[in-house]
Amino acid sequence: MKQKFFLLFSFVFLNIAAQDVAILKYNGGGDWYSNPTAIPNLVAFANINIKTNISKNPKTVTVSSDDIFNFPLIFMTGHGNVFFSDDEAENLRNYLISGGFLHISDNYGLDKFIRRELKKVFPELEFIETPSNHPIYNQTYKFPNGIPKIHEHNKKNAQGFGIFYEGRLVVFYDYETDLSDGWEDEIIHNNPKNIREKALKMGANIIEYAFKN
Repeated sequence: MKQKFFLLFSFVFLNIAAQDVAILKYNGGGDWYSNPTAIPNLVAFANINIKTNISKNPKTVTVSSDDIFNFPLIFMTGHGNVFFSDDEAENLRNYLISGGFLHISDNYGLDKFIRRELKKVFPELEFIETPSNHPIYNQTYKFPNGIPKIHEHNKKNAQGFGIFYEGRLVVFYDYETDLSDGWEDEIIHNNPKNIREKALKMGANIIEYAFKN
């Protein structure tokens, strides 16, 4: 445990330009690998527009690995089932309460599974809607109405949910918007330029917030 705390905080206190992000590989059969162009495109946008220096080739980390403690921010997406073992849930909890940050992008079909599995990680906490005045919506880019709508699934309003541990946002979950669709190559979803720009700006805010907090 002490080693994990040391590994994480050695990264947290680095300059923002020295930090990196990773993609979370999970069990259960869900397609954790979906939207393969999303993170590289978001990283390229962030490196240019908010002056990060993130690797263009994001690493993949498993839920059970100590490698997650090397990254202040991990991304997770998919359409289907997610399963965390008890050891994986404990490892993810230790990562998050030590200063790590998890962004989950619902790629349609993830919701019931991720809500179930996050209860293993934080049985005492619930997802709550992140208010529009929260700092995650007010970094370099401003979103006064909260999370933008990017991709249509069920004609529901876009929502950004959070898990707050001791007052700190440790998990951010975009629901009924699918930010990561908006990060993918334009040809994949044919989103208009202004929609893709909103998605990338919100993604850059998430990176900026996670690196600072």
